[in-house]
Amino acid sequence: MKFLSRCGELIAGTAARATAVTSRKFGFVVLTVVLAALISSSAALAARRHHAAVKAEAADEEAAATTAGTSLGAYSEACVIEPTTGTVIFESNDHAPWPTASLAKMMLMLIVAEKIHDGSLKLTDNITTSRKAAEMGGSQVYLKENETFSLDDMMKAVVVHSANDASVAVAEYIAGSTDAFVVMMNQQAAALGMKDSHYYSVNGLPPSKGEQADVASAFDQAILARELLKYPDIVRWSSIDTAPFRAGTFILRNTNHMVRTYPGCDGLKTGFYDKAGFNVVATAKRNGLRLIAVVLGSQHKLTNFKEASEMLSDGYLNYEMHPIAKKGAPIAQTVALTNADTGTIKPVWGDDAGIFVKRGDAKSAIRVDYNLPSSIAAPLKAGQQIGTANVTEGGKPVATIALLAPSDVAKSASLTKRLLSIF
Repeated sequence: MKFLSRCGELIAGTAARATAVTSRKFGFVVLTVVLAALISSSAALAARRHHAAVKAEAADEEAAATTAGTSLGAYSEACVIEPTTGTVIFESNDHAPWPTASLAKMMLMLIVAEKIHDGSLKLTDNITTSRKAAEMGGSQVYLKENETFSLDDMMKAVVVHSANDASVAVAEYIAGSTDAFVVMMNQQAAALGMKDSHYYSVNGLPPSKGEQADVASAFDQAILARELLKYPDIVRWSSIDTAPFRAGTFILRNTNHMVRTYPGCDGLKTGFYDKAGFNVVATAKRNGLRLIAVVLGSQHKLTNFKEASEMLSDGYLNYEMHPIAKKGAPIAQTVALTNADTGTIKPVWGDDAGIFVKRGDAKSAIRVDYNLPSSIAAPLKAGQQIGTANVTEGGKPVATIALLAPSDVAKSASLTKRLLSIF
């Protein structure tokens, strides 16, 4: 502005001198034209810089430190669950639909993980960027039209960096269009019983005029997180702190700061825009116990992570996973063998198992009932299931665990010889 004011002063001064000295009228006209051009150029430059600043400010919706938001407290809603049993150990207004922001990408993550699991997608699949994907704003990895990356790389961009352009590219690859993929997202939400949720986009960007915002309650986000944790690729992606992209020319940095600051945290996702506030779905595992914390609508990013961290810590302080079974360890009972050189076999647990209990609660209500045959005939193969164990707490079923043969058991050689001698 000082520059523009000075230019104006120069023009005014020159005009006065031109009036007094008419012989310099031509020079005055030339000077006026030059100065006017400078003023116009300066204004255009200022406008471009302002536009660039606004664009940069909005470019990464999850990089801002604060927001005006709509929440007046530390958060608008929250939920903490233990995923194996689905037990809710903390809840606060957790069934109110809330703008997801980039947490909407969690549903894309689930659909991708399921398709990798059933074989219809491969991590090595090449995903080509469409013009629509390349034009996405907000958090992005600046994909160019027709640029191609593997599904694995695209999903790292989605999960770690919350890239909106990569989300669109993956959705279009799977369903042909983002609209068709949104239909899949809502079908999946309904199948999971997410009653407080509805999706309108594949990436959770703020809705444009006339559009509606993606919404999901804290409880629904916990349900979705619980499902995501069934797939190893999800934790592999969401636990990454930083990773190279585009041959190392771009570095992905996890928007979930808790993977760096909270011991045991290995996921899952963050989301932010102004009306949604700061949202996080965080999970951690300590001493065999995994918990999920969902905190939505914080006014400050650091507050959002702080609340989620404290909720997880309270959970670990007050609850534990009481061990019942360790995969591969022998159980306390034996089974008689027939047609074998050895008389008995001791089955082993087919999986880990535990009871989620409050610390200090009596364990007397926990009971394990073995369902095993009185005898079993050789031969047996190592890992062959020979029974089950039913675990109950207070009379309520908790888990059913397979019981397996610990090793190969051959048919008795002496018996074979006796049978041959008969013939």
